[in-house]
Amino acid sequence: MIGFLNSAIAFSLGPLTVRWYGIILCLGMALGIILALREARRQHQDEEHLLNMLLLIIPLAVLGARLYYVLFNLNWYLAHPADILASWKGGLAIHGAVIAGVLVLIIYCRVKKTDFFRWADILAPSLILGQAIGRWGNFANQEAYGPVIADGSFWSWMPLQVYADGAYHHPTFLYESAGDLALFIFLIVLIRRPHRVGAVFAWYLIFYSVLR
Repeated sequence: MIGFLNSAIAFSLGPLTVRWYGIILCLGMALGIILALREARRQHQDEEHLLNMLLLIIPLAVLGARLYYVLFNLNWYLAHPADILASWKGGLAIHGAVIAGVLVLIIYCRVKKTDFFRWADILAPSLILGQAIGRWGNFANQEAYGPVIADGSFWSWMPLQVYADGAYHHPTFLYESAGDLALFIFLIVLIRRPHRVGAVFAWYLIFYSVLR
């Protein structure tokens, strides 16, 4: 395991415990925001529009991600209701975040009478970059792993295996993070070339669906 991720907890300040999961997600969000601002500036779009969007999208996307995860693990959370809001322990579903974020963006663009697809194109590379980084939060929590890796198999050389339930598992977080990064590079190249409005967002949806 990577040294600085030996524990899910990064540090504690009195009663406050800060987890690597939260730090990594915040890092992904911060880099995504910076990238989106630069792209909006490059396309001569209103950066204030973007910041106003993100002030709505980010918290509601996190809420959507948590709600989606809880609903798909409802029996466990009904038995442990105190953990329903404990998102810092893990349990954010990207599907819920994307659905909530897209809905918020649609409503915002209709109210402000601005082009949804243009803004979706601007945000798509930032979203997939944040996902590529955020997957390492799963590694910090030792979650979202794949099947057991048999001793002596071809896959036994794989770095960053996840140890759980007495066995080493495929690091599916790493596979998806690498795929997300490749998709990010593709979208960055695409958005800087002539393309139809909405194409960048469409390719994000298509390729990320394949990755999943």
